[in-house]
Amino acid sequence: MKKILHYYILYRLPIIIVLIGLGILSHYLKDEITAWLLYILAFFSLLLYFMMGTMRIVQEAVTDGEVEKAQEYLKKIYFPRLLFKPVRSAFYMIQSNLFMATDNLAGAESNIRKSMKTKSKIVGDMEGANLMQLAFIQLKKGEAKEARLNLIAAVKAGIPDKESLAACYLQLSSIEIQRKQNKIGKEYFRKAKALKPKTEELVKQIKEMDKHIARLPG
Repeated sequence: MKKILHYYILYRLPIIIVLIGLGILSHYLKDEITAWLLYILAFFSLLLYFMMGTMRIVQEAVTDGEVEKAQEYLKKIYFPRLLFKPVRSAFYMIQSNLFMATDNLAGAESNIRKSMKTKSKIVGDMEGANLMQLAFIQLKKGEAKEARLNLIAAVKAGIPDKESLAACYLQLSSIEIQRKQNKIGKEYFRKAKALKPKTEELVKQIKEMDKHIARLPG
């Protein structure tokens, strides 16, 4: 079933053309009920083509760590501005992540800002994730001051999963310690540690910071 769905999503446009063609043929054969059923299927498939694109299989590829497949599927979305708003926001977010993976920071920042501009009441928790992503891009660019402000704003806006929130607190802790604000840095570290993240990289960072942070004054 999953393979059939993937095939349908990937080849939706040719399928629409075939459905319309079969509808015309059914009309020619005086089978109007079948013809209209085929036209309705074609119409809804066309709506899905423009409003959803290939985002379902893009997200599956990203989850499975198949970056090349995700990039290939993204390229099949020719009209991102026509995507349903929550889907459009996710499209730009994933684009940003993929650009980050290749160190294309300009592309990553451009796409995350597009995601931030795509306002949707349906997806209210995207603001925090977008701000956090922007902050991490800014850190890579050496813009620590801007990154700090965006990380604080991300926490206030709300970050839905504890792994991302822990990453946010750890980064804030590191920034504050660099600013010689050890007391604030320690507080952020305690918050990150209290979340008990399970991601391997976060666990490693907490262990490393734990060795040094207690020795800091403040």
